[in-house]
Amino acid sequence: MTKPTVNLVKYNPNWKLQFEYEKKRINTMIGNKVVEIEHIGSTSIKGLDSKPIIDIMAGVQDLEKVATFVPPLSKIEYEYVPKPELTYRKFFRKGMQGQGTCHLHICEFNSSEWNEKLLFRDYLRLHPNIAQAYVSLKKELAANYKFDRPTYTMKKEPFIKTIIEKAKKGDSL
Repeated sequence: MTKPTVNLVKYNPNWKLQFEYEKKRINTMIGNKVVEIEHIGSTSIKGLDSKPIIDIMAGVQDLEKVATFVPPLSKIEYEYVPKPELTYRKFFRKGMQGQGTCHLHICEFNSSEWNEKLLFRDYLRLHPNIAQAYVSLKKELAANYKFDRPTYTMKKEPFIKTIIEKAKKGDSL
């Protein structure tokens, strides 16, 4: 298995189309069990450099029922990746092992996980200057932690948490 690296690429307008394609496929398999499906992460923000992985968030009423999604999602190449530390969401990956082309995060609809992911995305969409500050941080971290994706992700957390708190308060930096 190859170790996941951090490779940022320029924004690709096809990411939105790729999300729509994946959303339709997911809906075909488990749509009656999902409340809503959203495009999240950097690929969902126009103009933002990103790892070329489409992050998809599906909201469900009951996280305990996600185990029943494994067989139908595997038919469309989504592999369930057990992450016991993630008690508030379930994680599926599509694509090469270790890297992936799509990440599917399933959490309870309207939970703090759901709401915070959308707050962050929407705040960056509304504040291009903050989105660019995020890109600068990501580029610096990618240069320093290219071969250490867990540390890269962890080092982004303080920025993300700050933006979520500002979004909750309705602040506009």
